[in-house]
Amino acid sequence: MDSLITAAARALAAGDPLGALKRVALREDAPALALRGTAMAQLGDFDRAKTLLRRAARAFGSGESLARARCVVAEAEIALASRDLAWPTRALSSARATLAAHGDMANAAHAQYLEARRLILIGRINDAARTLDGLDPAPFPPALRAAHELTMAGIALRRVRARAARAALERAGQAARHAGIPALIAEVESALHELNAPAARLLVRGEQRMLILDDVETLLASPALVVDGCRHAVRHAGKAIPLATRPILFTLLRALAEAWPDDVARDVLVARAFRLKLADESHRARLRVEIGRLRKALRSLAEVRATSRGFELTPRDADGVVVLARPVEEKHADVLALLADGESWSSSALALALDMSQRNLQRALETLAASGKIRSFGHGRARRWMAPTAPGFTTVLLLPAPLPGG
Repeated sequence: MDSLITAAARALAAGDPLGALKRVALREDAPALALRGTAMAQLGDFDRAKTLLRRAARAFGSGESLARARCVVAEAEIALASRDLAWPTRALSSARATLAAHGDMANAAHAQYLEARRLILIGRINDAARTLDGLDPAPFPPALRAAHELTMAGIALRRVRARAARAALERAGQAARHAGIPALIAEVESALHELNAPAARLLVRGEQRMLILDDVETLLASPALVVDGCRHAVRHAGKAIPLATRPILFTLLRALAEAWPDDVARDVLVARAFRLKLADESHRARLRVEIGRLRKALRSLAEVRATSRGFELTPRDADGVVVLARPVEEKHADVLALLADGESWSSSALALALDMSQRNLQRALETLAASGKIRSFGHGRARRWMAPTAPGFTTVLLLPAPLPGG
């Protein structure tokens, strides 16, 4: 490898894409094309970067499998940054195996981190954790150790393990400063800012207060019965009952939890669950049916008892009832939560991450765009969506993730 290629590679490793381009901008050989593609990716020109990397992979030829595998990993990193979540993951797995077989363990690990970060984005947190099982970052250079800790912090955040996330981010910060890469340092600082931002509201006996994620972790480990309005579930002692697909039951549960230890009148429950101002006998009959379903769903954690004027919630073993609510009650909050990362998303990537149909997602996007909360650019398949400003609170609890104990 000649001196210009070596110098360009060192510049890229130090986070200096312009320095790399100065050395190889006019060259058309395969190593130069690969370095130019990586540099353009660091500068944010993803389309040009993908073109250069594909040209490099063809120029290397079938006999240079190691170099081609590195190009595949670089292209996968671009796909992740541009939120192309439908990018073929089998190609990345194959490239990782090739890199490992040739002893390039650093790039093989980098491929693992990319795979894990994609799984985190689409809410497959347990799969992401399994992807990194047994991977020791100690032998890797500082930049890769920072990437490892950032990925582990992302898993911990989705699992609402704030203390583990904070420890991982502290290690990531040390590694990033050692690497001396400004973009990596900024990524760690952004993650720490998100961790320290308000995450939810605690509602109990008519009062409310803001919680950061550390407080939420403590609350979920407490003896209280927690009605989780962020992920639409009820939790106690490590057990979670999901109600995200049963919105009427969750609405009734939240109304009963907000009033605890008092009861709630039948007409109030009808109004909240069915969005009706006036209730007749048919609505009260429907309410009895839904209350019966709620009793069945909650039978292991709480009872729903009838009173003279309505119904009341009685926990079985919990020490009280609290409601964990979103910091801001926002329609389509799950869509906004994904767009809050500052990246531009395609509608297909959003639908994949949220497990939502394209039709329903498109309605949500149009509603949010009409209210000025998001904006789009491009047309057709190239159309992308993003939020113009970051919210003043963390969106961690609004992102897809498995329920603790579920």
